[in-house]
Amino acid sequence: MKWQQSGLIALYCVVAILQSAWAATINPSLAKAKNDAESKGYIFIASHDEIVAQARKEAKLRVLSGLTTESLKAMVSAFRQKYPFVEISAHEATGSDEHQRILLELKAGLNKEWDVISMANDLYNEYQPYQKKLDILGMSENSVLQIHPKMIDPKNRNVASVTSIVQIGVTYNNKLVRPDKAPGTWEDYLKPEFKGKKIMADIRPTEIAALVPAWGLEKTLDYARNLAAQDLVWVRGGSRAMAALLAGEYPLGIGNNYRSVRRSQLKDRTGTLAYKILEPVPVRPSESLGIIATSARPHASLLWLEFQASAEGQKIMDQFEPFAASIYGPGSIQGEEIRGKTLSLVDWDHYAKLSDYQDKVVAAYGFPKAELK
Repeated sequence: MKWQQSGLIALYCVVAILQSAWAATINPSLAKAKNDAESKGYIFIASHDEIVAQARKEAKLRVLSGLTTESLKAMVSAFRQKYPFVEISAHEATGSDEHQRILLELKAGLNKEWDVISMANDLYNEYQPYQKKLDILGMSENSVLQIHPKMIDPKNRNVASVTSIVQIGVTYNNKLVRPDKAPGTWEDYLKPEFKGKKIMADIRPTEIAALVPAWGLEKTLDYARNLAAQDLVWVRGGSRAMAALLAGEYPLGIGNNYRSVRRSQLKDRTGTLAYKILEPVPVRPSESLGIIATSARPHASLLWLEFQASAEGQKIMDQFEPFAASIYGPGSIQGEEIRGKTLSLVDWDHYAKLSDYQDKVVAAYGFPKAELK
């Protein structure tokens, strides 16, 4: 009995020594962050070296991405150079149908294929129950992960957005509209001279809905009603609108994505396509990524998220998407373009409500149907 008691005492001493050694090696603020995260049911990994070591053991990674195939190829190649021990396979999500299928499989407990998935903006609120509760925000705030904290959903803490969408106020054909005559404010679109099939507007009005953070819902809906009274040309998709502008079919577009306009300008040898950025500038997160709850490779997944948010990953976004890097990314082209301007920032709270804002704007428009497809 005395021998057993002595053994137990020795065991307790060893445990106490190990705990003391661990406490001595971890920053007190890091220890507190870890304790806080775990008290809320989140997983907090206190060392980047540990993440890398565990990813080495996991050895594989399967990714469903919203990036184009060309961007993914470049991103995967660069990731492999940094982490050659991870066998990564990445697939481009090809549209809303695939996102809906993946979500249905998650709900049914059938999706075992992916580790990291891209979340469709319109379905964002439905994904959370199926995400692994990793405290990505806490780990980033404490420099375990090198991800800008504003890229991460502060409410859910386990979702990161690695690209941004900036909505340009006015896009125009400068052969049909002089720069000084193009709208200089959002309210200018309501002038009499722009009435009567002169303005192309998307029937999916994300750009108008994204004005809610700056204007409030009622002002935004009132603006939508007045805008619809201008007898707009209803379109679906930025590519079709850019083609119509370049062809001179219509003089003006409203609220097109910065990246869509800049991509079109790269192909415009005539210099016909021009734009003005109007304030407040609507800006929203895009390419939101989460690690699914069933993933057996969470550490490799964290490295993938971190890499896309890094300076190298963001440079690839700007080069191959192109012009898609997050406004919080190092050296982001969009971030530089809007520096110093007043924003209508769709933060994570507004982002979760954006689909509802869009529905309300569509109702204010009067349920338009696309005239150009």
